[in-house]
Amino acid sequence: MRAVDVIVKKRDGEELTTEEIQYFISGYATGEIPDYQASAWAMAIMLNGMNTREITDLTLAMAYSGEILDLSDFLDVVVDKHSTGGVGDKTSLAVLPLVLACDVQIGKMSGRGLGFSGGTLDKMESIPGFRTDLSKDEFLSQLNEFGLVLSGQTSSLAPADGKLYELRDVTGTVPSLPLIASSIMSKKIAAGAQRIVLDVKAGLGAFLKTVDEARELGRLMVQIAHRAGRKAVGLISDMNQPLGYAVGNALEVKEAIDTLQGNGPADFIEHCLEVAAYMVLLADKAESVDDARQQVEEVYHNGQGWENFRKMVQVQGGDVSYVDQPEKLPKAKLIETVRAFQSGYLSQIHARTVGEMSVVLGAGRRMKGEPINHAVGIVVHHKVGDFVEAGRDLFTIHADDRSALEETRGKLLAAHQWSDTPVDPLPLFYEVIRE
Repeated sequence: MRAVDVIVKKRDGEELTTEEIQYFISGYATGEIPDYQASAWAMAIMLNGMNTREITDLTLAMAYSGEILDLSDFLDVVVDKHSTGGVGDKTSLAVLPLVLACDVQIGKMSGRGLGFSGGTLDKMESIPGFRTDLSKDEFLSQLNEFGLVLSGQTSSLAPADGKLYELRDVTGTVPSLPLIASSIMSKKIAAGAQRIVLDVKAGLGAFLKTVDEARELGRLMVQIAHRAGRKAVGLISDMNQPLGYAVGNALEVKEAIDTLQGNGPADFIEHCLEVAAYMVLLADKAESVDDARQQVEEVYHNGQGWENFRKMVQVQGGDVSYVDQPEKLPKAKLIETVRAFQSGYLSQIHARTVGEMSVVLGAGRRMKGEPINHAVGIVVHHKVGDFVEAGRDLFTIHADDRSALEETRGKLLAAHQWSDTPVDPLPLFYEVIRE
């Protein structure tokens, strides 16, 4: 078998066999197939697509290109969640402690932010001492003793995906749905997930701009999971405006803390309760979504989720005084609140613009490996559909640089669009995909 033959076959729109896919991924992972051939292959997939069987084979080939984490010694059922990324999406910080309180153990591996989409690990590292670089033994030990781990992914898991992911970023093949779906699912399978809740974002602040695109990816990933012997559900959620109010690492940690203490934004609370309910349902801890939702609401209101968050910070080396006293979290040097210059109904708060301005301030990365500023960010004070009177607080900028603050102010004002007539609130979820 030759790599060029596999490339040509997909270039001509033909279906690849399981053996051809395994050969190509194995060869690329070991370095026998060079980047230039992998680039051509990725572009052929981008242009001609793959069917569900091919994508499942690609997913499994990448998952098994390295170590597969077996959590069966610790967990009867391994449940995980994945978000395709958005602006202000600090969902894992609140959801995981709530799900643990419902007797569902979770070993979660998360990533870092790139571009306008924030990363869970970056947010948690706003807390001094919090470790995200746990070894495999530390990961498994904490999972066994506490039942919840939130750590970075080791390089030994799905290494072929890591190589292909970096290659896609520089070859114009990032938007390929087969490559997106297989990348996400290979990491989940390699990390031991048996049941997966997929939070697929759609809108201005997501990489998928329409509900139709998000639906297509959600269905694809759910089908891959089923073909690979896993259970999955896809939640298509809105990302046209920031989720919650806070955008920026320490600001989002504080909002997650407020939420777990019962004081968070209504949209973020509802989003977390719904995602957590589906995780509890997939873990076989409830007979229905309604039953699961009732369990999650109970642990939310009785404070068990908050206590689990505190303990997670402690067991992973974080200084818990920073979550007990969130005012100790990193603070920006310059804090400016901008007020509404007119009265009216908010018809848009452009999520991507808000995310991009958080990067300008230093809360996100323009390129991989770039350092971030945990203190800076943006807090929007309203949601689409709100009536705002002139002179009311519109948004607050947390900055360490005066020029960045000036640039951000103007762009954020333009991101807020107004209407003289009432505007319907945006939905939180559009649909649920089960098959």
